[in-house]
Amino acid sequence: MSLNLTALEEHLTTRSYVEGYTPSQGDVFVYKLITAPVPSTYPHTARWYSHITSYSVEFDTLPGSSTAGQAFVAAASAAPAAEAEEEEDIDLFGDDDEEEDAEAERVKAERVAAYNLKKAGKPKAAAKSVVTLEVKPWDDETDMEALEQSVRSIEMEGLVWGASKLVAVGFGIKKLQITLVVEDELVSLDELQDTIAEFEDYVQSSDIAAMQSTLDILFGPGRLSTDMYFQSCRFQES
Repeated sequence: MSLNLTALEEHLTTRSYVEGYTPSQGDVFVYKLITAPVPSTYPHTARWYSHITSYSVEFDTLPGSSTAGQAFVAAASAAPAAEAEEEEDIDLFGDDDEEEDAEAERVKAERVAAYNLKKAGKPKAAAKSVVTLEVKPWDDETDMEALEQSVRSIEMEGLVWGASKLVAVGFGIKKLQITLVVEDELVSLDELQDTIAEFEDYVQSSDIAAMQSTLDILFGPGRLSTDMYFQSCRFQES
């Protein structure tokens, strides 16, 4: 009594058992007629065989009958010559596996492409910097309030003015120290200083006293002050 392994392989391609959704006497019947199949030739039958082996101690108590398993014996008896011819034509290199691998690679490539497209569509956070700018007047008679108003009147996309204070220089002269947040790609500090210099009635010169990225860690040596940080937060929220 022999079994049509080709028919069994085709049957198990989409099924886990000979019959139904649990091991049965149909599986036991077929199992006892064959030895361990070669995985490269009969991958699905080999998988099934290994699984049914784990139930060997329960063979006598498994439900059902051997009828479903006998169908594969009948198929073998009816066409032994055809089976022999099919066995000769079997691709030992596993074309089915190659097709499955190719399909898996195609699905993977589609998912990666979809992920990259989605990622590319997300807006990137703009790089910003907190700058401390010092503006010096001509002398102690310069109207510092008018000077500051002139500086703050400058409007640029990506520029937000922050806190300010007057710092004594000497001989009664005070300079304006003002904090600003700039979006790096939109604001040129050189152009900003050139614009400030145009208020020549009040401004002698201007200098960048400090500059730091808003992404730096806070409150350590050489890092952003609390004032500067909260001003940058207000800018990022706007």
